[in-house]
Formats: sequence, structure tokens, C-alpha cells
Amino acid sequence: MIKISELYIHPLKSAASISLEEVLLDGFGLQHDRRWMLVDGEGSFLSQRQLPEMCLINAQVMEASLKLTAPGMPDVDAFIDESSLSEVIVWGDKCNAHDCGEDTAEWLSYFLKTACRLVYFPDDENRQVDLEYSQQGDKTGFSDGFPLLLISQASLDDLNGRLDSPVSMTRFRPNIVVSGAEAFAEDSWKEIKVGGITMRVVKPCSRCSIPSVDPLTGKRSAEPVKTLREYRLRDSKVYFGQNVIADGTGMLELGMPVEIIK
Repeated sequence: MIKISELYIHPLKSAASISLEEVLLDGFGLQHDRRWMLVDGEGSFLSQRQLPEMCLINAQVMEASLKLTAPGMPDVDAFIDESSLSEVIVWGDKCNAHDCGEDTAEWLSYFLKTACRLVYFPDDENRQVDLEYSQQGDKTGFSDGFPLLLISQASLDDLNGRLDSPVSMTRFRPNIVVSGAEAFAEDSWKEIKVGGITMRVVKPCSRCSIPSVDPLTGKRSAEPVKTLREYRLRDSKVYFGQNVIADGTGMLELGMPVEIIK
């Protein structure tokens, strides 16, 4: 039986993953996932592509703030300033965002050794998913482009069988991990159902340099992208995992069966 074996959110885009036993699937994807983001002085997003040390930042969603922790740093609570609204850019999409204050900006700039600010994706903001792969009204927050990323455990196991040193699933930053399927079975899925919620499997995920960042150290290496290029390369891009859009909301839990519709 195919079932959910891991669930992850990343409240701050490119910061550490958070593993959950259950989570609400809302209109943006998994609740709180990639609703906060770092931007430079021009409002353009920053990620591990430029700042691999971002993976060392832990972001915990509190009742009224986002608590940030990092090695050698005091904790800081980031509060959303809903009176502020500025335009930010993520992969060419322009969105309105709330700022999270000077104290947070100074904390992040000091730790990352680069000037940056923390912003929040408002509840009433609408970022349409690329209509080449979606329907009108499908939306996402500050993700690279899609609300959900799914990977099967067998796909990672297949990769690790080819590596000298195995890597963790968190390098690939999925939201939903499934077990019980064959390696890369997800490549052929078009529609699945989980807990009564239908989900469209809309586009293979092309990988950048982020999987080569060790989430425990923030250091880059050639692997696992080097090995993936040997057998997952197509049209000059490496693919690993599938982008997914849900047609509904509700709770997702570990152990939930995953039904392959087509």
C-alpha cells in the first residue's frame, strides 16, 4: 500500500525543514509552508542558491510571530507588520508582502553576512501558478512555483544506492514523502487522492544546486546532483520529485493511504 511516510513544511523559504505528523492543507499548500521569505535591497528573493547558510536557520511558527534560531545567535521573534506593504519578486513574479521589522532584518543580515529583510506573504495576496501547468485560481505563496512537492522514499533509496555517502530527504525539500511505491513511480502519476482530497501531479521538479548543500553544515559539494545527472538528466535539466496541486483542503497525516487515480 502506498501511504504518506513524511510531511515537511518550510515556513521560511530556504531555511531548515520542519517534520510534522499532521498538517493542514490550505489554499496555498501545507499551512505556513514558504509564507516567509528573505529579500535583498531590490526586493528580489534570496535562497540557498546565493546563501547556503540559510539552511542553518530554524523558523518555528508561534502564535503571534516566527521564532528564528541559528548557531551562535540569540533567538529572535519576527513579527509581521501588517501596516507595511511592498512589492517583492520571486522567479519573475511580483507579489505584495508585509515586512517583518528592523530587528529581524539586522539579525538575519548579521548571521548571513549580507543585507536582507524578512517578508511575509499576505493571506489575501494571489500568486497564480503557471497556467501552462495549472488551472485559473491555483495559487501558491513564496514557493519556487507550485504549492506542493512530492517524492517517493524509493526514489531516494535508489539514489542513495548509487552514492558513496547517502543523503537525507531534506536536501530535496519535499512537502509529501510517500512509501510503498517503486522508485520514480511518481513520474508516471497524473492524479492521486489522499484523505478524500484529489491532487493533480502537474510537472516534474527540475533541480538546482540546493540539493548539494548539506543541511547540517551549510557546505556545498558535488553530490548528489553529480550522480543524478548520470541517470535523471533530460533536456539539460535534472529531475527529481513531482510538483502537485491539490483540489481541496483538509488534514494530512502520516500513514494516510495514497490512491493513484491515473
